[in-house]
Amino acid sequence: MTRALFIICSFLLVTSGFAADQSAVRVEPTNLQGPRVLEKQTETAVVRDYLEAWKSFDTALDQNRATLLDADFVGTAKDKLVNTIQQQSKIGIHTRYVDRSHDIRIVFYSPEGLSVQLVDQVEYDMQVFDHDKPLATQRVRARYVSVLTPSEVRWRVRVLQAVPE
Repeated sequence: MTRALFIICSFLLVTSGFAADQSAVRVEPTNLQGPRVLEKQTETAVVRDYLEAWKSFDTALDQNRATLLDADFVGTAKDKLVNTIQQQSKIGIHTRYVDRSHDIRIVFYSPEGLSVQLVDQVEYDMQVFDHDKPLATQRVRARYVSVLTPSEVRWRVRVLQAVPE
């Protein structure tokens, strides 16, 4: 009985620690030069949808469920993530990403309004599990270049590419 209570309390402590962790998000002021002005409402929507895409990315890779990517990813980004999930499933692992911080800078807004490119200096913990057994945890700091395109009701990530610093 005491051991079971200890295990339950430990689990609740660990899971509440993950829930309490909110990633820090910093968005640099946009100063784009070009024929099209990026309105504040559009900038806010792009950043919101981009961060939502990271959440679905995290959940999809943790649960090995590619369908969780459908609302937030299209094109090359979705294809690569679906392939990663398939490979993980084949070898019986899953990966959990815990966001620590995002430092986002919008660098391009197409003249016709059909794409936005941003650069994100992101920090996260990557945890690899064999079924539910933790194999490794690594703190990662990486620079991502992303291209988002509008869909019916939101911006979706078309390209998500880690680039060397």
